[in-house]
Amino acid sequence: MALTYTAGSLVTARGREWVVLPDSEPDLLVLRPLGGSDDDIAAVFPAFEEVEPARFAAPEPGDLGDQRAAGLLRTALRVGFRSGAGPFRSLAGIAVEPRAYQLVPLLMALRQKTVRMLISDDVGIGKTVEAGLIASELLAQGEATGLAVLCSPALAEQWQQELRTKFGIDAELVLSSTVSRLERGLDLGQSLFDRYPNVIVSTDFIKSPRHRDDFVRHCPDLVIVDEAHTCVASDDNSAGAQNQLRYELLCRVAKDPDRHLLLVTATPHSGKESAFRNLLGLVKPELAAVDLESRAGREQLAQHFVARKRADVRQYLTKEDGLGDDSLAERTAFPADRYFKDETYKLSPEYRALLDDAIAYASERVEAAGGQGKREARIAWWSAIALLRSLVSSPRAAAKTLSTRSAAAVAGSAEEADRLGAPLNSDASDSDTLEGMDVAPGAETGEAGSRLAELAQRAEALQGTEHDLKLKALVKHLKALLADGYHPIVFCRYIPTAEYLEAELGERMTENGKKKRSPLGANTVVKAVTGTLSPQQRIERIEQLAELAGDDPAARRVLIATDCLSEGVNLQHYFDAVVHYDLAWNPTRHDQREGRVDRYGQRRDEVRVITLYGADNGIDGKVLKVLIKKHRQIKKDLGISVSVPDEMSTGVTDAIVEWLLMRGREDQDALFSADAFKVSTAKLENDWDSAAEREKASRSMFAQRAVHPEEVAREVVAIRGALGGTGEIRTFVRQSLEALNAVLRGTGEDFTAQVGGTPAGLRDALAPLVGMDTVDRDRPVPFRTDPAIGRGEAALVRTDPVVGALAAHVLNTALDPRAEGPRPARRCGVITTDAVTIRTTLLLVRYRFHLTLPSRSGEKQLVAEDARLLAFQGSPKNAVWLPQQDATALLDATAAANTDAYFGERTMTRILGQLPDVADHLAAYGEELAAELDASHRRVRAASGDIVRGLTVTAQKPADVLGVYVYLPADPAAPGASA
Repeated sequence: MALTYTAGSLVTARGREWVVLPDSEPDLLVLRPLGGSDDDIAAVFPAFEEVEPARFAAPEPGDLGDQRAAGLLRTALRVGFRSGAGPFRSLAGIAVEPRAYQLVPLLMALRQKTVRMLISDDVGIGKTVEAGLIASELLAQGEATGLAVLCSPALAEQWQQELRTKFGIDAELVLSSTVSRLERGLDLGQSLFDRYPNVIVSTDFIKSPRHRDDFVRHCPDLVIVDEAHTCVASDDNSAGAQNQLRYELLCRVAKDPDRHLLLVTATPHSGKESAFRNLLGLVKPELAAVDLESRAGREQLAQHFVARKRADVRQYLTKEDGLGDDSLAERTAFPADRYFKDETYKLSPEYRALLDDAIAYASERVEAAGGQGKREARIAWWSAIALLRSLVSSPRAAAKTLSTRSAAAVAGSAEEADRLGAPLNSDASDSDTLEGMDVAPGAETGEAGSRLAELAQRAEALQGTEHDLKLKALVKHLKALLADGYHPIVFCRYIPTAEYLEAELGERMTENGKKKRSPLGANTVVKAVTGTLSPQQRIERIEQLAELAGDDPAARRVLIATDCLSEGVNLQHYFDAVVHYDLAWNPTRHDQREGRVDRYGQRRDEVRVITLYGADNGIDGKVLKVLIKKHRQIKKDLGISVSVPDEMSTGVTDAIVEWLLMRGREDQDALFSADAFKVSTAKLENDWDSAAEREKASRSMFAQRAVHPEEVAREVVAIRGALGGTGEIRTFVRQSLEALNAVLRGTGEDFTAQVGGTPAGLRDALAPLVGMDTVDRDRPVPFRTDPAIGRGEAALVRTDPVVGALAAHVLNTALDPRAEGPRPARRCGVITTDAVTIRTTLLLVRYRFHLTLPSRSGEKQLVAEDARLLAFQGSPKNAVWLPQQDATALLDATAAANTDAYFGERTMTRILGQLPDVADHLAAYGEELAAELDASHRRVRAASGDIVRGLTVTAQKPADVLGVYVYLPADPAAPGASA
């Protein structure tokens, strides 16, 4: 008769030992190798393959390690846990080390039966990680069976990569470009969203009514909405058509009261109260009308809303947060400030003449069209704006615009002309998408073709630093940034401008076949990224730029980009300065650009921002003064960005353009004293100040108070106790690499290691992670305390793949006494030390627990692991057990004298033979841990009684004794020295 194995028990099959997983059946065992990962899980049929119960082998008494052996083995074991003990089921298995403040949304979510959250932390704090933590935990517990992320198509592949690499969630991309391929693999009548439980859906794709209805019918039970502010509409119907469609979709998705919904945005309040209320209504319908001025209303919202500035989390879990001391204090390295510098340039005589002629032409066209009807007037207006903006941008953009037909020219009405012309010519903060918005707009409308062609030829001839003094100024300021060690991003409005700058600033071949050196220096690599590339190609181009620059400290990177990179893409590991080559007509776009580098993980304490503006082009100076500087001041005062109301911003820029067309460039100073402009700017100031005051009040009103820092601190202690903290990992990595013959440099928290001299098995494991070339050429691998690392670096956290590979090597060689090469950790040790006055034995014990978690999809069976240190004085039969902190302190004990090998082996043989005497204590301690684990699960879910009803935790017996270490007093005359 076949044996029945419970979850968590050990079996031997296929020549190795395995842990039985909860998915097993009597006739089919699902197994994970002992010490292995989820990638090694296998299924075994006991009827056809030999499967036997396994007992963990006792240590060999002659395989003795030194004073570091116990600590290294313990850490290697804990790093390998994929289902650690503690209140969270997913944290041990993910590849990201969350900051303490990032646990707050998770704790809030676990208190809700159906999770409804609005996560509105500031730009760069880590909202994607916070949403990912909640998603991975709900999936691990069985509270969710599938996941859909709704996001911009430009960010879809980044979301896919983040979910896969950090959280182990494989999600299928559902984009306009992939849907045909995905649908070909469906069964008859099968929905795309039934076939693929985890999907990332682009908001571009979901516009189709057929797909939208299918999505609603088969929507997963967990939905994350990125940039959620673009998916709501205000009651005044001012939102774009696509915003309205997305809002209608989300209303249908949110209508299911059992669906988990996470809304993610850094700008929940765009200045329109009704849009904010509608956003809250998606979270819970009653929140749309709740009285937020009342304490009860704010407390109701606080259960679902988290919004923090950087200043709130820069230092967390300190005495200032109400804790007794700073022992758990966590300091997150955000850049301290942005250094702004506005640099001006003047037009060359030739460029000035071209601009004046273009203004004259545009003015004539607008005036003539005004007498032909509203449609013609609006077409002429958008053509004029296109012409002026492209001329201010670059001569190549101007030439392209002058030779391209206006998008608005085909409009059949004034309203259609506005719908076609506005997206390409304005910079609205709530534009549906930045995709396709960086093409040069057209100005040709079918009239005056020869005149426009002549202007285009003149623009083409002005390329280069001789006539384009804006380009010349850029070269000057880039050289200064590069000389100070910065790697800048230059943001442009149009694709032709970006391509022009790449050609002028980068190395290139001349007509006679010679290589022309970059004006920025021989060690500078310049690349452009525009909307002509797919989102994946953009990331590849950036990585190519980093690779070309290489590791040479003298090498510099310069990225030329359009606003296709201004939202969502994280560039802080490669770049640390921003140059606004073209002014956006909405300052929110500037903030988005700067936010690509000014975020968590940026190494520079000061991010530099240079804004180039024309002193005499008639436009830039006014936009800078009225819009950009005002936005900066509000952000400086509040610590957060406040969007300018789009209609107000457009009103000001329209007034500037109208004045320019009527009066020309020379009379611009009079603009500020004009009554119409005063009224326009005054209304902008009032509305913007009101929005800022509302934002300031709401940030204070809705400050995160649902979870007290003491509650977070308690869970941080539990997590670190089960999985280890940064200090433990740093010690483990240093000591292990040194023992494995790596060359370490650096005595501080950060250091480098050359691994060329380590065992072949470790080198093979590290090569895919740090690069084959790095290993083969024995190049230094940087290890950093900050978990936000760049390519080729390793973070000193347990979830880092490099740390994981090192831990697996240390653990495997410790468990195999016949392994070749150095073995840093051993399962036994006899140490003579001044740290004890009586013989003390330290045990490293691995416990496994069988958890039954109730969930909406039924009971979820899980196995959790924990490694504990237990110590006793005297003999096993008469053991005096020490407190947990005293047992842990033995890891720091140092040898006071050498221990004779023969004596050590005899001592260890005697202790191992007496270990059965402590079996009852180990079992009782396992029951205590099971009770603690049960209590921790109930604690974090205390606000929802239904969630914990039916929860059980059972300790698997017997526990595994992985390590036994005997500490002998250095003074043999000490009382009990030989007990």
